[in-house]
Amino acid sequence: MAFEDTLRSLREFDVGDLDLDNVGSWPLAIKVLVWAGLVIAVLIGGYYYHIKDLQLELATAQAKEEKLKKDFEGKAFQAANLEAYRQQMVEMEESFGALVSQLPSDTEVPGLLEDITNKGLLNGLDIASIDLQKESAKEFYVELPISIKASGSYHDLGAFISGMAGLPRIVTLHDFQITAEKKNPNSLDMSIIAKTYRYKDGDA
Repeated sequence: MAFEDTLRSLREFDVGDLDLDNVGSWPLAIKVLVWAGLVIAVLIGGYYYHIKDLQLELATAQAKEEKLKKDFEGKAFQAANLEAYRQQMVEMEESFGALVSQLPSDTEVPGLLEDITNKGLLNGLDIASIDLQKESAKEFYVELPISIKASGSYHDLGAFISGMAGLPRIVTLHDFQITAEKKNPNSLDMSIIAKTYRYKDGDA
């Protein structure tokens, strides 16, 4: 009968009759419902914030997992291509060695001057002078300027300049100056700086 009385009191209950200043006067069934509602609200709130924390931790863990995965893939790719990298290094060292071999040593400079002289004579030039200038040290190499003064026809000068590219050593040409001879209009005077290079070792 107590349960039926409780149901009857709930049906007859009017929310407007609740006195917030006198909670003790509330019917027992209302007190139970209110307290149950509060407990459920607290549980739901606590569960919600706990889930949010777990979601944040999960997102952080997933981000770390993705980073580790990318790092692993990158290292795996490097490991898989290690032999190719080594081969590239060997090829680069060979190419560097080939370039260095084209740079004359101190003892080869006189031979290079002789090659330039012969190149000019073979192309019909009148060599006035070939003088080695003061060398200039750069970061990785030493620059060796050579002053060349010669005269000849336009065709001969062009053939000489083209022939310089065929020398066994690296030679670049700079500061061209060409003027016509007053006595011979078919001949041109040429002044030019040829630069060759040698590898800068620890003593340079």
